[in-house]
Amino acid sequence: SKFGFWIRKFSSSIQTRIANISSILQETIVGVEVVKSFGAESREIERFREENARTLQLSIKRTRFIAALTPSMEILTLIGLAGILWYGGREVIRGTLSTGELVTFLGYIALAVNPLTYISQTFAVYQQAMASAERVFELMDTEPEIIESPQAVEMPHLKGSVQLKNVYFGYDGESVLENIDLEVKPGKRLALVGPSGVGKTSLVSLITRFYDPTSGFITVDGYDIRKVKLASLRKHISIVSQETILFNGSIRNNIAYGKIEASDAEIIKAAKQANAHNFIIGQRDGYDTQVGERGVKLSGGERQRIAIARAIIRDPRILILDEATSSLDTESEILVQQALERLMQGRTTFVIAHRLSTIQGADIIVVLNEKKIEEIGSHKELLAKDGLYARLYRKQFKLEKD
Repeated sequence: SKFGFWIRKFSSSIQTRIANISSILQETIVGVEVVKSFGAESREIERFREENARTLQLSIKRTRFIAALTPSMEILTLIGLAGILWYGGREVIRGTLSTGELVTFLGYIALAVNPLTYISQTFAVYQQAMASAERVFELMDTEPEIIESPQAVEMPHLKGSVQLKNVYFGYDGESVLENIDLEVKPGKRLALVGPSGVGKTSLVSLITRFYDPTSGFITVDGYDIRKVKLASLRKHISIVSQETILFNGSIRNNIAYGKIEASDAEIIKAAKQANAHNFIIGQRDGYDTQVGERGVKLSGGERQRIAIARAIIRDPRILILDEATSSLDTESEILVQQALERLMQGRTTFVIAHRLSTIQGADIIVVLNEKKIEEIGSHKELLAKDGLYARLYRKQFKLEKD
């Protein structure tokens, strides 16, 4: 029937829209650090809202058809009942059917409707809906970990100096960092090294204010970052991490994520600086090539170079590189490392690396161990101290040589 055709058509479209909503939600949650660091929260909210609005319009159209179907079925039922009464009444008048038989027959028809079963099914659906609503409201009522002060000020253009003073930090009551004192001058490179799980990523997450320290304070150009607007802080910071997050869309849009109003010329310039332009123009659709969900259609090295181009176009004063060259083949690593060298020029950079050969040129190397700073100095100074850094370096050098 036409009713069935249109309801199936709208239902199919709605399911497709719901899948799109789920995809947007998943991407945003997985890439929450990228979204926050680029100050793109409002953009993602608008994208989510638009997709929901399209789904709502389809749902309203489907509901109109269902609403029209229900009274139509009731009218048909009444017509059928009227027919039974007319036919049964005629047979009673003729004497071929008794009044009791007609009443009994009508009673059986009423029982066939089975209203109690319908009510029980409706009640079960209602309970499921209430359980779902409770979980949704629980999520909506969750207090954000980072709250912007009502008195927060706009951070001006930065030079890029960063200072951590007597910083302590922990998760769920468990200490992660203790008594961290660091100062990085504008344009300098600081490398964070140490065994896994000592808090390297946690430390740089404090600078972007994804978390607040338990005690102590962090300043950028002398501003306490708890007293400035989050967006004005994060617009000066870019992150390139080991797990590259790209969003379902074109290469062009992913590069422009760092600067939404960027021109084509700026996008191409950033791609060239990131050693990405040649592989992009080699694609059938060039800069309009679709990367797929989380960039699945690109290789690891290609995704990483797109992420570097995204950071370049933003022109940050502070750069965070979290294992940015790990898990890449030799050729890709060379291209990515060259791009990173261009990106780091003149910017305050925090580098997290397990491969110590990649951070020998850092101005400052900080060795974290057991929640604290164990050593600090240049590559040569730390080798001369013959401490933890020297042991880690000799161990890695031996493994690479073997």
